[in-house]
Amino acid sequence: MKLVIRWAVITLALFAAVYFVPGISVEDPNAWTVFAGMALILGLVNAFIRPILKLLSCPFILLTLGLFTVVINGISFLIAAHIAEAVGVNFYVRDFWSALLGGLVVSIISVFFNLFLKDDKEDRWERN
Repeated sequence: MKLVIRWAVITLALFAAVYFVPGISVEDPNAWTVFAGMALILGLVNAFIRPILKLLSCPFILLTLGLFTVVINGISFLIAAHIAEAVGVNFYVRDFWSALLGGLVVSIISVFFNLFLKDDKEDRWERN
């Protein structure tokens, strides 16, 4: 159930990114399916491609004291947008800077809403 709630949070965060960042657009009359599809694609990119990017850029992450992860977040967002375009989801990101800002908006909103969702691991520790 929490996976579905987190997916809905990412969907709403993508809606906010389209609203606030001028370089991100959705061109579909049935936009909620586009946001839901993009949330799924973004989740898959974050699960499979983002760890590889973090591993390859580990020296940059250490050199910038973790700030390079914002760039990795933008790259992941841009990759997800290109995959979405290739699959037929009408979610468009104009350039890298739009992807960087969009990834930042999605991250901030998802972190804020995920603060209210307790993790099952925390529940197990509290019971013992």
